[in-house]
Amino acid sequence: MDRRKFLSVLPAGIAAPHALAATAPPAACDDRPNFLFMIADDLTYRAIHSINNREVHTPNFDRLAASGSVFTHCFHQGSWSGAVCVPSRTMLNTGLTAFRAQQHDEDVQTWGQSMGAAGYDTYICGKWHLSPPLLGRSFRELGPIGPAMLISTPEKGMAYNRPSPGNTWRPDDESQRGQWLSAALWRSAAPDRIEHSCSVYADVASDFLTKQLAHRDKPFFMYVGFNSPHDPRQSPKEFLDLYPQDQIEIPPNYLPEHPFDQGDARVRDEMLAPFPRTKEAVQLHRREYYALISYLDAQIGRILAALEQSGRASNTYVILTADHGLAVGEHGLMGKQNLYDCSVRMPLLISGPGIQPGRAVDELVYQHSMFATTCELAGAPIPSTVEFPSLAPLLHSDKALHDAVFCRYIGYQRSVRTKRHKLIVYPKAHQVQLFDLEQDSWETQNLADDSGHAEVKRDLWARLLAFQKELGDPLVLGQI
Repeated sequence: MDRRKFLSVLPAGIAAPHALAATAPPAACDDRPNFLFMIADDLTYRAIHSINNREVHTPNFDRLAASGSVFTHCFHQGSWSGAVCVPSRTMLNTGLTAFRAQQHDEDVQTWGQSMGAAGYDTYICGKWHLSPPLLGRSFRELGPIGPAMLISTPEKGMAYNRPSPGNTWRPDDESQRGQWLSAALWRSAAPDRIEHSCSVYADVASDFLTKQLAHRDKPFFMYVGFNSPHDPRQSPKEFLDLYPQDQIEIPPNYLPEHPFDQGDARVRDEMLAPFPRTKEAVQLHRREYYALISYLDAQIGRILAALEQSGRASNTYVILTADHGLAVGEHGLMGKQNLYDCSVRMPLLISGPGIQPGRAVDELVYQHSMFATTCELAGAPIPSTVEFPSLAPLLHSDKALHDAVFCRYIGYQRSVRTKRHKLIVYPKAHQVQLFDLEQDSWETQNLADDSGHAEVKRDLWARLLAFQKELGDPLVLGQI
């Protein structure tokens, strides 16, 4: 990987200030809250030790969960691409809903742009994965901006498609590149010095907090994007050693193969493990997934320590989330190109001034509401183009914002989910699934043909059609 590939969006360093069209910043802004936003890639909601998974080690995520609000039912609104992270991040950074974001992402004021216009120092490092023009007008200061994907070697044939005969790829082998980067790509260092992408982003984020902010009076909005735990799921051996492969639990909804082609059945993510899926393959992939989550957790711990060192922690909202989840062996699937909860649901932890520690918020929310939420908490104008509502009221009350949420995947899948039920429609595969999530949280019992659930099915179908009309979805679903 050469320097141009690593810094594929814009070069590292400080970007020139951009002229942003918006309200002038207020004269006195030093007492307004700061925002540290951290977003992982492929981090499913069921991956935090203290919340819902005793198998994974996440002491820093646990500390964040204990210090603030945990949104237990946070979702993304879907994708027009197999690269689900692009639509999710587009909705996050524009505030536009699933179909308008696909068409009008370059036409609106972005999240970072809005915070900058309100008088905030805006800074980003890590994964962006949207267009350079959007990046250029969203943030005034740029750390290293990595590529959308970190490809391990050899690229041809995807060496980390495992287990397979003769495949000796190892996640702790620093010569395999991918997450293992030459330090010389982003700072003055010996060419043979290798650092993990998580460590790179934690280094520069910590440096911004402890050094660059030292003599500034303005509040900051900081966006840290990690490529992890997206594959190649590489981490140091000490983290892999936390998870002996033969002790990894097989999820209750494990299947050798998905029962039908849900659309993109052989998309790239699904080719990371052989067919049919064996329990050995699921254990191997989940071991490496958990190890990388634990390594990510450790690097986020370094950033949180730097925030404390900066002296600004007491007046900073810390937000930790992900762009979407991942199956990693659930339902016979490996990727996120599906509408099961493992893939459409992600963690959302928010701590900061005035937030009650250890509070669980069980209301249905969209992750893309972070734009409006931070604007409201900052006392900044929310652009009229933002369609996802602020979650600020939910930080202090249990008032519901949504009685159901919608999700899409290209033209292959549509879903509507309430707190209790989920309907998934596969118009091309001519399949329908209905789940009672209170009784079946792993989504294993399809009730679509159960006469006792016919009324629930009709109600969810009507809600789905209403969502399609409201959001501008042109897909014709047919009949159920």
